[in-house]
Amino acid sequence: MAGISTHVLDTDRGRPAAGVRIELSVLDGERWRLVRSAVTNADGRTDAPILPADEARTGQYELVFHVGDYFRQRPGTAEADIFIDDPVVRFAIFDARQHYHVPMLCAPASFTTYRGS
Repeated sequence: MAGISTHVLDTDRGRPAAGVRIELSVLDGERWRLVRSAVTNADGRTDAPILPADEARTGQYELVFHVGDYFRQRPGTAEADIFIDDPVVRFAIFDARQHYHVPMLCAPASFTTYRGS
């Protein structure tokens, strides 16, 4: 399996984050070009890889996780609690034959990511 996949976990509540919009862009010259937009399902995952294996190329990529909207719609979260709204993760693909899984673990005031499997 190659390409790019992701999922979003609400670490504040200890469950998947459903309904989070994610945008994938690629660096095209000096500008970011939007490749795809997806929304997480009930399991916090996109229904398909955000970039299928046959579309993967070497280059610089960017994922924008629109978790601010998710937290604003979540009951019990005040606007003042939302410190990080749309974290951006930039990474490079050096071998398009490999799989790149980029999870987002988030809470209203923090986020973390890593290269998963």
